[in-house]
Amino acid sequence: MMDAIEIAAKLMELSAATAPKSKGVSFVRTQVLTGETLQTLADAMVRYGERTGKKDFDRDAKGVARSGAVVLVGLKAARAVGLDCGACGFPDCASLEREAKREKEFVGPVCAFRLLDMGIALGSAVKTASMLNVDNRIMYRIGTVARQTGMVDWDFVMGIPLAATGKNIFFDR
Repeated sequence: MMDAIEIAAKLMELSAATAPKSKGVSFVRTQVLTGETLQTLADAMVRYGERTGKKDFDRDAKGVARSGAVVLVGLKAARAVGLDCGACGFPDCASLEREAKREKEFVGPVCAFRLLDMGIALGSAVKTASMLNVDNRIMYRIGTVARQTGMVDWDFVMGIPLAATGKNIFFDR
């Protein structure tokens, strides 16, 4: 079963990579985590929740520990599209680009169209998992801790844990 989950994870990366991107320029990154790395991530999620007092990191860590793989999807150094649309909260793209990056759980501000690109990539990835009958759920807490621990150096990250069981373990809440 683990081989099938890892194959599905690689196909999910392909789906995210080939999903449409604004102006045909991609800042989307993907990575698959397997094996002992999953328990390392789960342990780090529990510690992060305890340290910050944020809830449900321990709950989601249980799902990660029981996963066969986790697919990370994120953005790195995403540049503004250049539409001057204001959706990012700035009057134009030049103002967004000049703004000093702020880091909390993620790095921002980010062009709204690049965030949409990432959302489409995430949707394409989970569509592939669904088509392959692999249980999954998009989780922000995974991305937060993957950044905090240095598993990735991306600006914005979400994680998709994968499992193949009789019942989707990611909805046991």
